[in-house]
Amino acid sequence: MARDSYNFSFDKSFGQHILKNPKVVEQIVEKSGIKPTDIVLEIGPGTGNLTVQLLERGKKIVAMEIDPRMIAEVTKRVQKQGYSYKFQVIQGDAIKSPMPFFDVCVANTPYQISSPLVFKLIQHRPMFRCAILMFQREFAQRLVAKPGSNMYCRLSVNVQLLARVDHLIKVSKNSFKPPPKVESSVIRLEPKYPPPPINFTEWDGLVRLCFLRKNKTLSGIFRLKNVLKMLHENFKTYYQQKDAGNTKAIEHDLSAFMQSDDQAMRQMLQKVRGAEPTADADKPSKAGLSKKERRMLKVQ
Repeated sequence: MARDSYNFSFDKSFGQHILKNPKVVEQIVEKSGIKPTDIVLEIGPGTGNLTVQLLERGKKIVAMEIDPRMIAEVTKRVQKQGYSYKFQVIQGDAIKSPMPFFDVCVANTPYQISSPLVFKLIQHRPMFRCAILMFQREFAQRLVAKPGSNMYCRLSVNVQLLARVDHLIKVSKNSFKPPPKVESSVIRLEPKYPPPPINFTEWDGLVRLCFLRKNKTLSGIFRLKNVLKMLHENFKTYYQQKDAGNTKAIEHDLSAFMQSDDQAMRQMLQKVRGAEPTADADKPSKAGLSKKERRMLKVQ
């Protein structure tokens, strides 16, 4: 049974919303398809409502948690259940800390790290079997959106290139304590193996351009002066590196996907204008940009 009373308040900066609905917990565990030999990674175990159910099925549960109060709570709860021998907790930020080996990942995801977490999981090696992830409903809909849908976007293209994504269940905001302001959904993510043999950084640059102006055709986007200038400069750089024998092998680096759209677009605009990226390049400030460039920063 989920517990409803705790001796501490929840930290909004960590996006803490504890899943308290036991039926939803059971559905998530069932959908995860955990085998007795599986090592399970749980990101954000909170107070352990989902953790204790996972411990009944898996060989070992490795939990990543940033809040020491939550670590103390879930550890105490696991000890009472008698599962300490197959439980490990790692204190740290799931995005900044290295992930251990695992077969299945289960996460009630803090919504502010949704996109970075998806691409970090896809990038993880060795590959895992699947991930069962809780997201904000709108984000989940973008992950599974198909071409022609209003929700289809850069995120949809990039994730579906690298993984199979399915929507599993809808979760009411009343299933959490404290309840978030939005509804949630659970999705299943399976990395594609082998991954497509492309340079992901270059691919993401192309996709970003394609979704630069949602109300423009691709032909119109690729006729923009700034875009043409940038493509021409990239073309010259590529052949200069090729002639010098400095072309690098394809790298499965998804760090570009983990940037916010504002950060990536600002860096692209600086490159078009011939300026070197500065320490302020990661800031979403629009100071000093033209009206056209300001509009570019507004699109996803």
